[in-house]
Amino acid sequence: MRESFEQFMQRALHDPTLGYYARRITAVGSRGDFTTAPMLSSLPGKAIAAWAAKALKETQCCNLIEIGPGEGWLAREVLRSLPLIQRLKTRLHLVETSLPLAARQKELLGSRAIWHEDISLALASCKGHAVIYSNELVDAFPVRRYQKTIQGWQEMAIRWEQGTALEELLSPSPLPVSSGFSTHHPLGQCIEVHHSYHEWLKEWLPHWKVGRMLTIDYGATAADLYHRRPRGTLRGYLLQHRLEGPPIYENIGRQDLTADVNFTDLIHWSQPWLESRLMNLADFLRPYATGNEALLDEQGPGGTFQVLEQQPAEASL
Repeated sequence: MRESFEQFMQRALHDPTLGYYARRITAVGSRGDFTTAPMLSSLPGKAIAAWAAKALKETQCCNLIEIGPGEGWLAREVLRSLPLIQRLKTRLHLVETSLPLAARQKELLGSRAIWHEDISLALASCKGHAVIYSNELVDAFPVRRYQKTIQGWQEMAIRWEQGTALEELLSPSPLPVSSGFSTHHPLGQCIEVHHSYHEWLKEWLPHWKVGRMLTIDYGATAADLYHRRPRGTLRGYLLQHRLEGPPIYENIGRQDLTADVNFTDLIHWSQPWLESRLMNLADFLRPYATGNEALLDEQGPGGTFQVLEQQPAEASL
């Protein structure tokens, strides 16, 4: 059997029966395969709450949407960090496709949130007026992988022989839209394209009318993303251990798979609808920090994570 890498990653993460996010994931943090920044510090929640309070007031929205809320710890911190009057007037919506994670969110938040299976349903309930945020959402979307060869960029596929995964290259074909292809790379370089995220954006962005959006994830701009990374940024996480190379094809459905986000792509893909401003996590958090937070380290999480703030362009309103 042969399948594109994107098909493999979609199956491993989101298959309704065996997918890691759909069925197998049971916890995030020390009990799970990976840990997110809001589980290490309350600072991201407080900073997002301050950003959301301002955005809700400026746009006169009363709906706050988190997409992909994990176990719900960030949503809880954001909600309780909002000013009291605003907290009482704001409706919190959580968009979650994972049944195990949704169950944990409901245990934590109870009746303080409204759940939706996708962002389109959440926006419809808000009539397109909402302030939206996400943390480590984009990296959970399946990627297409490419390698630069003397024939040009060729997509990577997986051929299965007796349960063993063998990587191979497909014949050159039309490429998806990505700044990664126009950035200078040496022969042999592998890159990832979050094409499925692009398609997802195109489905719902035209229906978002008023609000602000904050996207937080690990990654960089196209010019910096693959520095000293000839095999790309793809890796897996199993019981807090980082996996690269052949091990990513083992334990299908029982480990996380992820790739860094090309924020140049995110900006370009949303340009028909949105205006964008990019900063690193340290710059976003610093105004709300009260001490020497590890998340402010620009050689660590503060520089590894990027924060993309966006709003509907005037032409789309």
